[in-house]
Amino acid sequence: MLVMGVFTLYFLTPIWWLLVASTKSRGDLTSTNALWFSDVQLGQNLAAVFDYQGGILLKWLGNSVVYAGGGALVATLLAGMCGYAIAKYRFPGRELLFNVVLGGVLVPATALALPLFLIFSEANATNTFWSVFLPSIVSPFGVYLTRIFAAASVPDELLEAARLDGSGEVRTFFTVSVRLMFPALVTVFLFQFVAIWNNFFLPLIMLRDSELFPVTLGLYNWNSVVNQVPELRLYVLVGALVSIVPLIGLFLLLQRFWRTGLGTGAIK
Repeated sequence: MLVMGVFTLYFLTPIWWLLVASTKSRGDLTSTNALWFSDVQLGQNLAAVFDYQGGILLKWLGNSVVYAGGGALVATLLAGMCGYAIAKYRFPGRELLFNVVLGGVLVPATALALPLFLIFSEANATNTFWSVFLPSIVSPFGVYLTRIFAAASVPDELLEAARLDGSGEVRTFFTVSVRLMFPALVTVFLFQFVAIWNNFFLPLIMLRDSELFPVTLGLYNWNSVVNQVPELRLYVLVGALVSIVPLIGLFLLLQRFWRTGLGTGAIK
């Protein structure tokens, strides 16, 4: 418990500092205690950052929601179907295909950024929504996780019973298997959502139009000119605080599905 407490404090301290810093004025930011409040001005700071440059921060947040939410949803669906197929069907090359997927898990995303840029350049698709969205819908780790989970949680006898009742393979997957695999699918969705939301390098090399930026790249651009525009230092802090709120909310909203899935498995 002591070790857990120490590491909890270690990880929460930067978030606490970010929250405290976002409530201060520009003058108080450097002249008061970094870890405690002074004159709380969070409302004014939020209004200022959302009004800056015509409210472009809202545009960036919306882009991130579309990139991360849509990409994670499609990636979860594809990973779930692929993992389920590898786990429950016998076909030539099945193990080879799974080994290729495992190889994909080991390749860091940054190593794929340049090849992806060259591919999209050949297709004249850089600086578009699709140049960030399409690479985000592939999740080798999601395929691996759903394959393991489907093999353990979806009984073959249940699938045979569904087939005997006249259910097709697609219907069986969506009405029977998805419900049993739901904890794994939620995990894949969360991991993919966080990975896309925090993705910085891919949008950096793909996008030039600020209207297409996700919030991570937009805040980076603001931070790169704080020496020329000093008020942006505070705006970057407030924007960073706003950008983590959806992640925290999503984890709090979806964690109940883990508990439900684990409890159901224990009862069975």
